[in-house]
Order: sequence, then C-alpha cells, then structure tokens
Amino acid sequence: MRRAIALAARGLGSTSPNPIVGCVILDASGQQVGEGWHQRAGGPHAEIHALREAGERARGGTALVTLEPCNHTGRTGPCAQALIDAGVARVVYAVADPYPAATGGAATLSAAGIDISAGLLADEAEEGNVAWLTSVRRGRPFVLWKYAATLDGRVAAADGTSRWISSPESRADVHRLRARADAVVVGSGTARADDPQLGARLRDAALMDTEVTQPLRVVVDSNATAVKPGARVLDGTAPTLVAVAEDARAGHLEGLAPVLRLPRAPARGLSIPALLRALHERDVRSVLLEGGPTLAGAFVAAHAVDRVVGYLAPALLGAGPTVLADAGISTIARALRLDITDTARLGPDLRITAVPTATAIASEES
Repeated sequence: MRRAIALAARGLGSTSPNPIVGCVILDASGQQVGEGWHQRAGGPHAEIHALREAGERARGGTALVTLEPCNHTGRTGPCAQALIDAGVARVVYAVADPYPAATGGAATLSAAGIDISAGLLADEAEEGNVAWLTSVRRGRPFVLWKYAATLDGRVAAADGTSRWISSPESRADVHRLRARADAVVVGSGTARADDPQLGARLRDAALMDTEVTQPLRVVVDSNATAVKPGARVLDGTAPTLVAVAEDARAGHLEGLAPVLRLPRAPARGLSIPALLRALHERDVRSVLLEGGPTLAGAFVAAHAVDRVVGYLAPALLGAGPTVLADAGISTIARALRLDITDTARLGPDLRITAVPTATAIASEES
C-alpha cells in the first residue's frame, strides 16, 4: 500500500478534478505483478493501468488501492467491474470514496465474492489526497496559504520593496506548489506591487520530464483597477480569471481575461465563500493563496485556510507590512491555533508547514 501511495503522488497536478490514486497488483502467491496510477483526468484509472501490466497474473491475486475503486461510468468505466472481470480474489483499499456518484465500489466487489479490506494506511493516503478529499467533503477547494517573511514577520520593507525576502531555494519550492495547484490566487495589492506572472516553472531535474499543467491565475481585484493591459498575468501562458465586484466597472478587461463578478463582503473586498464556490464550479479543487496580508486576512476570517506554508528568511526589517492583516480575530482566545506538521531548511530559509488544529476546525464547523 505504501508503494501505491507513492505511485498516486505522481499524479499530483495533472488529475484534477479527479483524485490521485495508486494501485499495486499482487499475484496469487503475493508477488507484485502490476502497478499504476491515475495519470490525467479523462485517462485510465490507476487500477486499469495496474491490471494491464499484470495481465492474467492478476487472477486469484490481490489489488491494493489508495482509494475505494469507483463504481460508476464517467469518461472511463467502473474500476470495480474491471477488478471483477480480471478475477482478483481480494481488494484492499485505504480510503473510502466520499464522492456520491462513485461510491459503492466496495459493495459491488463484495457482492461478486471478492474479499474486501479497508483502512490500510488510511492516514497516509488521506494526506496525499487531501486537496480532492477536502473539496468533496466541504464543497469548496482546498486552500493552501503560502507566504514569505522575515523572522520578525514582515513581508515587505517600509518603502514597499519585497524582492527578494526569500532565497532562490524557497522560490523554486513555490513553483512546485504552483504546479500542484489548480489555481493561484492573489489580490489587487500584489498585482499592483509585483506585477506577478504566477506561472509554474520547474527546474528540478527529477521533474524536468514531467508535463506541467499551468494553474488558473486568479486576481481578486474588487474595483477592477489593478489588472491593466500589459500585465504579466495576462501573458497567455496560462488561463487567467479576474474576480471583481458586481458593481465594478470592468469594461477595460473585455477581451483580455474572463471576468468573474462576485458580491462584496460586508466589511471589505469580495465574498471569499462566493469566490471559492465559483472556483469549485469551475472544477478547481485546490487553491494556492499567494495574496498579500489583506487577502490572507480575508481568507482566515472566512475560515477558508486549510494549510499554511511559511518561508522564514533569516533577516529583520523592523517596519513594513506584516504577514497577516485584519482577520477578524480581536482577542487571544480566538487565535487560529495551528499544528506544525513539517519543518525544513531551504537554503538559508526555514519552511514551516502547519494546519489548523482539530479544535479550530471543530469551532469553524460549529
């Protein structure tokens, strides 16, 4: 199963809006005879790749799959039936499929006399597929907020300069995050200050042969004043969407980029829940939030941050904008508490990955 989880990870960035899935086939004697992973949306599922490699050796054997085999016909046929037709005797899967249209594979397999076992390495498989699982369970994209800051929490100097706070190693890591996201989201402040291109560029030799699917570039530009002709985010290398308020004058964007009109938030900016719903309807299952302090604060206030990745540079500024603006947190008792799940050195920088605590999530859902 651990091999199947590793195989599934190869599909990160290329399978959306489908999940990543890995599969390993053992023959009747327990020897591995086939493996595969879901490589792209609309293509064969992991089980099909693995069964093709195994051939007749799958008969009487075991299939280990990271996600419950699907039970419906979409752009491909049901994997549950493919496993039945191949004559496997046992199916072990890590995570039950929460998608209503696809669930029921385990019941179909069991009805066909196949031995079923669920939950093996479920936590590891869940972690690898967290973006898709979150999108299905919560009806909105998984949101990863990324920022780079000095040790004293500044994202720019007092004069507004911010290039470069983080190291080349950290910036290269951000491109890895972009390559795995369905959409990259920034606000009008970032669009004005940095004129970002927001594409994914991979320089890692191990990934050079991987086809990079460029994320949708989303600029949250409430008053339609930040994105103008010639902006790098309009360069045509990747799709772009400009989110503006319903009452904004956005005629100058006609022919430059699609415009998404959203209601304004009660306090300021646009409604973050409405933005995420609209992106989810466009098959966006994962969002990389690269906006500045104001947009990050709006996402935190909307309880819409599922993971935080902070790149801390060994530098001090003493003044300038901080990482997070007003997030609707007025007292220490309401602080969004996080669990640190990983730390790593990237060149001179420290990368910290954290997720909201179980208590924080329960508070949001209540």
